[in-house]
Amino acid sequence: MQEKAARIINEVKKAVVGKDVIIRKVLMVILAQGHILLEDIPGVGKTTLALAFSKAMSLDYKRVQFTPDVMPTDVTGFSIYNKATGSLEYKPGAALCNLFLADEINRTSSKTQSALLEVMEEGSITVDGTTHPTPKPYIVIATQNPIGSVGTQMLPDSQLDRFMVRLTMGYPELSDEIEILKRKQGDDPLESVQKAADAREILAMQNETDTVYLSNDLYGYIARLVSATRENSLIRLGASPRGSIALVKMAQASAYLSGRDYVVPKDVQSVFADVVEHRIILKPQAKIGNVTAAGLLRDILRDVPAPAVAQK
Repeated sequence: MQEKAARIINEVKKAVVGKDVIIRKVLMVILAQGHILLEDIPGVGKTTLALAFSKAMSLDYKRVQFTPDVMPTDVTGFSIYNKATGSLEYKPGAALCNLFLADEINRTSSKTQSALLEVMEEGSITVDGTTHPTPKPYIVIATQNPIGSVGTQMLPDSQLDRFMVRLTMGYPELSDEIEILKRKQGDDPLESVQKAADAREILAMQNETDTVYLSNDLYGYIARLVSATRENSLIRLGASPRGSIALVKMAQASAYLSGRDYVVPKDVQSVFADVVEHRIILKPQAKIGNVTAAGLLRDILRDVPAPAVAQK
């Protein structure tokens, strides 16, 4: 199965140039059964990344371009009266698929954003008292423009907390951009992405990731790191227990993709900022002093002692 994971990464790299670290982290989130928030400016390949993963994993894929007029029922679906049967008939919304791309999620209303809360947490959609489970695996990849862009509004904290990680792709390096230009001269690079795994194999990889071993020392290390975000004098709101769970799962996925069946401190450290940064809120003093969340998390990683490597 780890060979399958490597094949998925190689297929996605055919369409997404120079973002190997991001590709690996997205696959880690998928193996950890989480959801991804991509925060970046338009045009850097966020949608291409999601499409490439859907093709490489042969998953049912749907996309919604969020705008102020998108309604919650566009996401969740709705019930309509069937005159022939005399009953309500459910019409599925866009979110009922394997991989749902919520494009520019912060351009729509809070009411529509909140339509994703249940499906992201529980893998099901409830309409008119009837619960409809999503197919497995289920992944949400949401994109948002940086706060301050015209027509955007911040996601509520409860929704941010449901994303396992927040990632930023950023501009490509000069050599990578030249390669992108060359590839665009021929066929669409997405057309070259081949199936590397299917839904059944993705589920098997997720199950294997769940079995990756953590020592008690590492559980304690993760708890101390998260606790430090709640005790820092410049952080008003620290990471929630959901953040601790996400950190465990991402560390397991990191170890799995590294070919290990046990977690080491490096696995935790490599994903700590991605998992925690969007879950904390700084105090006004931090902003006045030009202190960033990323800088505070680096300090926490430096100050909280890591345990010795503990193998299974």
